[in-house]
Amino acid sequence: MNSFIGKRAMASGISLVGLVILVFFLSRLTGDPTDLYLPLDATIEMRDQFRELHGFNDPLIVQFGRYVGDLLRGDFGQSIRQARPAMEVVLQAFGWTLWLAVITMSLVTVAAIVIGSLAAFKVGGIFDRIATFFSLVGASAPDFWIAIVAIVVFAVNLHWLPTSGTGSVWHWILPVSVLFIRPFGLILQVVRGSMINVLGSAYVKTAKAKGVRSRPIIFVHGLRNAMLPVITVIGDQAAAILNGAVVVETIFGFPGIGKLMIDSILLRDFAVVLAAIMVSALAIFIMNLLIDIAYAILDPRIRY
Repeated sequence: MNSFIGKRAMASGISLVGLVILVFFLSRLTGDPTDLYLPLDATIEMRDQFRELHGFNDPLIVQFGRYVGDLLRGDFGQSIRQARPAMEVVLQAFGWTLWLAVITMSLVTVAAIVIGSLAAFKVGGIFDRIATFFSLVGASAPDFWIAIVAIVVFAVNLHWLPTSGTGSVWHWILPVSVLFIRPFGLILQVVRGSMINVLGSAYVKTAKAKGVRSRPIIFVHGLRNAMLPVITVIGDQAAAILNGAVVVETIFGFPGIGKLMIDSILLRDFAVVLAAIMVSALAIFIMNLLIDIAYAILDPRIRY
């Protein structure tokens, strides 16, 4: 396992280096930051002074070399917009997204596993048909459309919930609900399909023949063996939210890392963009590593 973790860490490190190089040079193609941060009547001297202050006067390769040197010293640069360390800005936003992801995926995982398992126990029944219908609708509906409709119905028309912010529990209901729908539909379908295969196996039929009750058959004998593909989907959906539910965070004005990246790209806050990319990539690596470890725990036949 230690060798496997080391290899994964090395591969992820190489990918992260390539990602940083790509994002660094592509972000510079968005334009000159002086056009955004200085007034229209700014003189040439003012523009040169601004570029010199932030190191934009040097050739790109020199800027990149300086940035890599700063990274090796643990310096991720300064945010132009907020005049404070870029990593501090990113971690603050990532904390909000992390809470959003934990709350959403906890609810999604429990609901999808329970409902998907019960639906698989009696395939074709009323409960199975209802669960399948709503899961397909949820997996197919676009997040931005659901978010806009939710705001119009529950915030504008009914005045039940606020449209944006994080000031109270009520502010979290709409973002969590909108983010809940799509992963719930996807995970429920995977749980249902995997459980149908497991419940049709010989050892489950033997347990039924011996008179074992339905609940132990579903949640003891069947669920553990059906969880491997489910864990993969759960990890993918959790990583998607951790990387920033960009559309949902932007629509609801949620101060997460997705909205931060969009704002930083538009405002050409290059240091924040790069720091956000690195934090997001590290989150993906950790999530994938946890999935692989969970595989080995659930199925002792898997060894790395």
